[in-house]
Amino acid sequence: MERLDNARILIYSHDSFGLGHLRRCRAIAHAIVDRYKGVSVLILSGSPIIGSFDYRPRVDFVRIPGVIKLTNGEYQSLGLHIELDQTLAMRAAIIRQAAESFSPDVFLVDKEPLGLNGEVAPTLELLKSRGTKLVLGLRDIMDEPALLVREWKRKHALPALEHLYDEIWVYGLQRFADPLAGVVCPASVRSKMVYTGYLRRSIPLISATRTPPVGGQPYVLVTVGGGEDGVSMVDWVLRAYESDAAIPLGAVLLLGPFMAPAQQQAFRERAARLGRVDVVTFDTHVELLMQGASGLVAMAGYNTFCEILSLDKRAILVPRVKPRLEQYMRARRAAELGLARMLDPKDVGDTAMMARALADLASQPPPSERGASAMLEGLTAITDLVGAHARETSPTARLAWRVAARNAITLEPWQRQ
Repeated sequence: MERLDNARILIYSHDSFGLGHLRRCRAIAHAIVDRYKGVSVLILSGSPIIGSFDYRPRVDFVRIPGVIKLTNGEYQSLGLHIELDQTLAMRAAIIRQAAESFSPDVFLVDKEPLGLNGEVAPTLELLKSRGTKLVLGLRDIMDEPALLVREWKRKHALPALEHLYDEIWVYGLQRFADPLAGVVCPASVRSKMVYTGYLRRSIPLISATRTPPVGGQPYVLVTVGGGEDGVSMVDWVLRAYESDAAIPLGAVLLLGPFMAPAQQQAFRERAARLGRVDVVTFDTHVELLMQGASGLVAMAGYNTFCEILSLDKRAILVPRVKPRLEQYMRARRAAELGLARMLDPKDVGDTAMMARALADLASQPPPSERGASAMLEGLTAITDLVGAHARETSPTARLAWRVAARNAITLEPWQRQ
């Protein structure tokens, strides 16, 4: 293990609902502390379930007030009965105060260049003035180009990439996809892009005994992430099992913590009648369920795709197409490369199609036969970059800078260290 004495990494995830951004940030944080002694990582997130996960020593989090995205694209406060602008002001103040006190060497912002409704902009300006390395992390695919251009123009994203950020890390491969395809970027922005590769996922080591699902028989894991938009896919799979008793695998339905309770109950009742389908609402160690599965039926979220590649699982991908086309584009590209099979969600009414796909799952080539292992160097590349940036400042200079920064904040003497 290498040393990065007194180094500090701050990670921001705007997560209002869902699991994707938080799980990606957590994987990066764990990789950093696993590689380097003396480094601390702090995650800022609005996820309501951030405390449900376990964290390595030297990784901690700050939970900022949550918001939820409505079907019309607008946001509202999640847990507080106050106006949205008040919630956003609180979030921005907490983010700035945390950054000011933590004094990071690297500030890694996930996906949203200026944060939710621009809430990270003041913090970026502050840390830029202090010499912190500012990094934007992007998944492999953002959205259909025309939609992304409109969204980023509205959010004033490109000026931030040009004038604030030092680097842009793309958690994918250029030969798979360009997240900024169709976006007219200055050459200075393109020069900041570093393709890291995908993030390899590992199996957590836990001592607790887990009961094998579906009585220990081979199973397909059906996973829909947070679950708020996976109802039609789960229904499609259940209809296939209800119509075809010859499907050779049992099934485990992982519904996600954000699926409506009434819908969860309806699925549980249908699964109970089948006898060879188990239902799980939420599992913080989903990798263990994936490891034991013969294959997956999943939406095409970034994290799930990384897990499919890492665990070498045959997969049927049923991407969502709203509110963005990111999953559809990823699933289509994965199918082109033979890494997975894609079923178009417009065919969700074709029960026989899903039944055939489940029956044929065992005959699909695993991702390893299509070069998946070479795609998974992301965490190594990211920790290399973190180490390089943190070493630009010596531990002595870093400590002096933090003392000066803390003294500039109005603190009582007992609060200073």
